[in-house]
Amino acid sequence: MDTKPKRRPVAENGDAGEELVIATLIGNGDDLGPIVRHAFEMGRPEALLHQLKAVVKKKEVEIEELCKTHYEEFILAVDELRGVLVDAEELKGELSSDNFKLQEVGSALLMKLEELLESYSIKKNMTESIKMSNVCVLVLDLCVKCNNHISEGQFYPALKTLDLIEKNHLQNIPVKALRMVIEKTIPVIRLHIEKKVRSQFNEWLVHIRSSGKNIGQTAIGHAASARQRDEEMLECQRKAEEQSVFGLGDFAYMLDVEEIDEDSVLKFDLTPLYRAYHIHTCLGIQEQFHEYYYKNRVLQLNSDLQISSAQPFVESYQTFLAQIAGYFIVEDRVLRTAGGLLSADQVETMWEIAISKMTSVLEEQFSRIDSATHLLLVKDYVTLLGSTLRQYGYEVGPLLEVLDRSRDKYYELLLEECRQQIVNIIASDTYEQMMLKKETDYENNVLAFNLQTSDIMPAFPYIAPFSSMVPNACRIIRSFIKGSVDYLSHGVHSNVYDIVKKYLDKILSDVLNESILNTISSGTIGVSQAMQIAANISVLERSCDFFLQHAAQLCGMPARPVERPQASLTAKVTLRASRDVAYNSLLSLVNSKLDEFMTLTESINWNSEEIAQNGNENENMNEVIIYLGTIMSTAQQILPLDALFMVGSGALDHISNSMVAAFLSDTVKRFNANAVMGIDNDLKMLESFADERFHSTGLSEIYKEGSFRGFLIQARQLINLLLSSQPDNFINPVIREKNYNALDWKKVASICEKFKDSPDGIFGSLSSRNTKQSARKKSMDILKKRLKDFN
Repeated sequence: MDTKPKRRPVAENGDAGEELVIATLIGNGDDLGPIVRHAFEMGRPEALLHQLKAVVKKKEVEIEELCKTHYEEFILAVDELRGVLVDAEELKGELSSDNFKLQEVGSALLMKLEELLESYSIKKNMTESIKMSNVCVLVLDLCVKCNNHISEGQFYPALKTLDLIEKNHLQNIPVKALRMVIEKTIPVIRLHIEKKVRSQFNEWLVHIRSSGKNIGQTAIGHAASARQRDEEMLECQRKAEEQSVFGLGDFAYMLDVEEIDEDSVLKFDLTPLYRAYHIHTCLGIQEQFHEYYYKNRVLQLNSDLQISSAQPFVESYQTFLAQIAGYFIVEDRVLRTAGGLLSADQVETMWEIAISKMTSVLEEQFSRIDSATHLLLVKDYVTLLGSTLRQYGYEVGPLLEVLDRSRDKYYELLLEECRQQIVNIIASDTYEQMMLKKETDYENNVLAFNLQTSDIMPAFPYIAPFSSMVPNACRIIRSFIKGSVDYLSHGVHSNVYDIVKKYLDKILSDVLNESILNTISSGTIGVSQAMQIAANISVLERSCDFFLQHAAQLCGMPARPVERPQASLTAKVTLRASRDVAYNSLLSLVNSKLDEFMTLTESINWNSEEIAQNGNENENMNEVIIYLGTIMSTAQQILPLDALFMVGSGALDHISNSMVAAFLSDTVKRFNANAVMGIDNDLKMLESFADERFHSTGLSEIYKEGSFRGFLIQARQLINLLLSSQPDNFINPVIREKNYNALDWKKVASICEKFKDSPDGIFGSLSSRNTKQSARKKSMDILKKRLKDFN
């Protein structure tokens, strides 16, 4: 007990605190590493070592004290331990025996256990292998399925299969080599699909371009049918309105409007396009396909807009225009049904390219066309093209403006063609009245142009008052009207009738009338030709109303406005003036022929000693009367009464002037009363003929205050004056105005100077009348003297 207090000061002499800490840590089994590290960091490892040695010494002292204190217990423990050792040896022997037995039994079990573990490992590997195999088989099945789709051309299912492999199975493939092969193959397959689809699309591009002409022709054909239906409807409507206006009863008409679905009629396959667009969309390159499609279609459009120089335009224009129509019909459907493949702006751009090129081509080709028929055919097809494409929303105004600008060219060609035709029919005309042997001839040549003068069908054969030139010219004019309406219809102008009327006036005035005037002024026609021309002009003048009504009918105009007087053609006035020219030419020719018969200065014995009882000795006056009778009979058949009056009066007036001129002729130096009396007899014959014809032709009922005799008044007054018993009465203004108002006193003076009475003349043979002769001679001398005074 005393030893313990003696040890405490030893422990307290050192760094008691730090040793206590170290001892505690060691007693607790804690780690001394931090203290060692701290000592070295503080640079005091020796102090730590010293402290550790102190702790060791302290522990040794404690152990030594403990051993001394428990020495006896320790000895007893050792003895017990030896006993335990003996027991342990026995136990060891038993354990060894049991272990041997256990080893004998467990060896077999251990082998079985090893076999079991190996089987389990194999099973696990097999399970994983089967699982991996299933994944690979599934992927390979999908690959086979994809290949089958590709071989069958089913590219969309192939792409969906590829997406399924790539998104759901590719990363789960346990075989790296297979995974890498599939990873590399997927882009190759997609590229292959893209190329195949692109190839099919290119084939479709070629096909749709080759089909464009048929598509366009079909659509234009439908437009033509629709136009025909519209025209038939307008014609029915016009007839109904006219019958309603004229009170001809109810006129009902039915119009079946057939709605036509253009998409169902125009059948063309866009499936390859839809498929290609869908596949490119699935590939994520739809924008690229947009550009590819637009670029190739623009190239095709530019190619379609090229005109072949190997074929005339009049033979290729339908193909050219139909191809363009088909192109834009396809583009319209693509725009509406392809889901954004084309934009409206792109279609508009393509249309602007096409419209610019088409207008340029048409203007150039129109300038080269030298036939109105060809120009009309092209124009008609262009308007059908415009009507077709207008239904699809395309602006066709520039096309119609080109047609309007070519209007002058068309009329120039048409008028020239009609001029040539009219010149030919005039040149080939026989100027004989047409003989119409049957009713169909009458309908085709008279009724067809409203040339009849009566609504009663005549007996056949029928002699028309005109020659073949009239119906032939009417056919040309009617054809001209039809060509005009056809060209102006469906264009930019709504006042088609006014334009047709303008050019109708032009062809009648500048072509037909001019050609007739050229024939009249050519100097190659005779009296019969001139008369027939005058008759033809009268008929043509009447036909102007028919031409105007026909033009109005074709233009869809109602009949009433056209029938107004102010709506008539100015060509009627022109033809009327030309008719007067023809009458003057006829009269000039008749007068020339009369001059041939009336050679008065040569055929009359101006100083005859005998009194003529029956006119002059020659038969000239009889021939004149026969000729005049023939002329007036023919004129009565084919000329209107006013023209007949003009011819008759003009001829008689010319005869009257010729008689007066015969007295004034320089070849007649002297004449006597016998010659005057002979001329008086001739004049009486003419007067009798004039009166008879004036009444037999019906002119007396029209010209009640006139007569043909009045146009012989100058000759009659001269003869009366020369045979008068008191010729000096001519000096009396009252008597001259009453009996000699048609005579020119200067001419009378010249004629009286040539007049002399024969001593054995009319009065010389009768002594009972000598006084009268002397008075008459005296009166004549007075007249001569007074006339000299007037001069």
